[in-house]
Amino acid sequence: MEMPSNQPIVLLRDAETEKFLPIWIGAVEATAIAFAQQGVQSERPLTHDLLRDVIESMGRTLTRVDITELRDGIFFAELVFDNGVVVSARPSDAIALALRTAAPLFASESVLEEAGIEMPAEEEEAEAEVEAFREFLDQVTPEDFEGGSNQ
Repeated sequence: MEMPSNQPIVLLRDAETEKFLPIWIGAVEATAIAFAQQGVQSERPLTHDLLRDVIESMGRTLTRVDITELRDGIFFAELVFDNGVVVSARPSDAIALALRTAAPLFASESVLEEAGIEMPAEEEEAEAEVEAFREFLDQVTPEDFEGGSNQ
């Protein structure tokens, strides 16, 4: 979440550099991405699960997702299938689908140059520490602190 606006943001990291690609997304798409990252299974298929199931039932494979362009502040993506078919998609939907199909995700050099940001390793390590602390807070209960002698 970007502060102070609380706008969901996806940070894609370049595997070879310290560059990150920030893409602001909607709350529904953020939830779909988070569910996939956390392995959450719903009782009935959500939209991206349904699309994955349709692709599989047609005997196709999503081979990759490409973030192809940034035009007037809007990112564009493409779904690339094993039979050569390419379908335009919103990056948030493409990312949610890539996570569900284990398809690799790529961004064009021009997009990385235009919108990528450098984030040194120290900041990345600090973010990992903050994330670990958040996970701790999510799991801790008041009962965990009972019995202490803070009086």
